[in-house]
Amino acid sequence: MKLSRLGEFGLIERIRRKQPVGRGVRLGIGDDAAWVENPSGSSLVTADLLIEGVHFDLKWTSLFDLGFKSLAVNLSDIAAMGGMPAYAILSLGIPANLDSKDVEELYRGVNALARPNGVSVVGGDTNTAKSLIISVCVIAHPPSRPLRRSGASIGNDIYVTGTLGDSALGLKLLRRGGAGLRKRAAAKLLARHRRPVPRLATGALLARERLATAMIDVSDGLVQDLRHICRASATGAVIYNERLPLSAEYRALAGKEGTRHALMGGEDYELLFCARRSHRGRIQELSETSRVPISRIGICVAGQGVMVLDQTGKGIASGALGGHDHFKNE
Repeated sequence: MKLSRLGEFGLIERIRRKQPVGRGVRLGIGDDAAWVENPSGSSLVTADLLIEGVHFDLKWTSLFDLGFKSLAVNLSDIAAMGGMPAYAILSLGIPANLDSKDVEELYRGVNALARPNGVSVVGGDTNTAKSLIISVCVIAHPPSRPLRRSGASIGNDIYVTGTLGDSALGLKLLRRGGAGLRKRAAAKLLARHRRPVPRLATGALLARERLATAMIDVSDGLVQDLRHICRASATGAVIYNERLPLSAEYRALAGKEGTRHALMGGEDYELLFCARRSHRGRIQELSETSRVPISRIGICVAGQGVMVLDQTGKGIASGALGGHDHFKNE
């Protein structure tokens, strides 16, 4: 079957089904990170690939920002499991038009995020390539019980940290160019796209306090990523459109787009999680003490898929609300 028809997640599922689970693998393919045993305990391991012309464009992305973001997307996966990162392995495919100073600038961006989060870059590989390719693998310390996508139950509340849609709207402004980029509100949206900040502390607290039943980071879009939780947990979900957390800058520039980017836009790298109703007070307290906004946006229900309801209770056609798929979106 052609990959354009099968899609990224269909391909991953095929690989998962046929991949044998080795010794010491507590959790393999299918979540934000793998969980594996080692002689001194266990580790979380995740990896991401960023390719020039697919995931980024150097016409509007600096090498510093690119280094920062290449690590951030991996740390966000660790945050979604409730872990704390420790080591990173960075491999590069380097095109002929870059020189050593360019590579050093990319590493400077990596270290700007690595150092404050206690991450050491311990190795990697370099090679020549037709375009810039960045591969990052992060090894992390897990909580006593890493959070998975499969723990949600019918009746659980659905929450998300921060605000949604900022990165996708920022990317749209970059692609469009012109006067929109000069508006004051655009600066925050561009920053959210270029330098996302992973919610490591919040993810660790949710895992340590056992407040979340299932969790994922919003990398491919809210609806798309919530579908992953629903499939893994065998539930459906209802999202209330008016509860979606939108920044003032998003509201100022979204215009007729409404909440489209908040529902479908990727690369927010916020945490999307489910929790028991009895934990509402504790989650509110966590939000206040950590100063990280956490919004209750929906509920897990019987059935399949994700339904988005408007203010009148009418369903928005969620089938048309997709997200990013590396094969279907190209």
